[in-house]
Amino acid sequence: MTYRARLFIPFGVLAALLLSVVAGAQTPVARPQAPEVTVSTDTAELAAIRVKANAGDVAAQVLLGRAYAAGQGVPKDDAQAVAWFRKAADQGFAKAQFTLGWMYDNGLGVVKDDVQAVAWSRKAADQGHAGAQFNLGNSYFNGEGVPKDDAQAVAWFRKAADQGHAGAQFNLGNSYFNGEGVMKDDAQAVAWYRKAADQGLATAQFNLGNSYFNGEGVPKDDAQAVAWYRKAADQGHAGAQVNLGKSYCNGEGVPKDDVSAYLWLNLAGLAVDDDVARRARDTRETLAKRMTPAQIAEAQRRSREWFDTFQKRKR
Repeated sequence: MTYRARLFIPFGVLAALLLSVVAGAQTPVARPQAPEVTVSTDTAELAAIRVKANAGDVAAQVLLGRAYAAGQGVPKDDAQAVAWFRKAADQGFAKAQFTLGWMYDNGLGVVKDDVQAVAWSRKAADQGHAGAQFNLGNSYFNGEGVPKDDAQAVAWFRKAADQGHAGAQFNLGNSYFNGEGVMKDDAQAVAWYRKAADQGLATAQFNLGNSYFNGEGVPKDDAQAVAWYRKAADQGHAGAQVNLGKSYCNGEGVPKDDVSAYLWLNLAGLAVDDDVARRARDTRETLAKRMTPAQIAEAQRRSREWFDTFQKRKR
């Protein structure tokens, strides 16, 4: 998956490349929403749920399916999970239809089958299930189980977005930014990014920061760009960490601060994305040439402190 980003290329001339910014197009997340799996592990409670499930109670059937899917209170068994989800789905229960679509999409307990994934997602989506609408939009966007159709993707993203689904709001923003399935409209892209960003979605915060930095859909505002990059960077978004580091390098939206720049570039250097990590490390090492050993040591100390705190928050 590509995504809209400011790319930072390794440089030979420090001043020139510290000022260079490249904006690329962003494609939707295209990652289907997973169902909830947390259920009680109390033996007596699960026994009571099983009795209800065997009697045809759809909510109990879904709970029992979740128990098998998660291995909570029973041995993990995706095939059994599918069997219970199917019982509820066949009764028209939207949550079960959504979950069964997810199981087909991921080949859990069944042979992976994009067509079946779409069929079950559509049943739930037609009943107004936002997660299913989002997943169906992704299927149309990626051409998985249905012919690729950006207009249909937008239609389903919009249904979920209007219900407050952050991932759908983000994807709808990308559709407007890239002009996929709708006319390109940067102001609309910003409006939908903001809805998702306000819900804490890091990728939306990152894109909103880019919009402010580049003046796309909003007046250019480096301070606002930094504010949104920081929100995403604090969640571990490597692209936002790079952009925040560059903002400190250049004094854009914040006072110039090489220690803070090194801190964020150092963290971005740990990114799973090899290209982002390489760019962050190359920029950091060039930045280090103008820093004192004491400044570098302080930046590294702060990096370790931030990373330790971040790891504790994730537990």
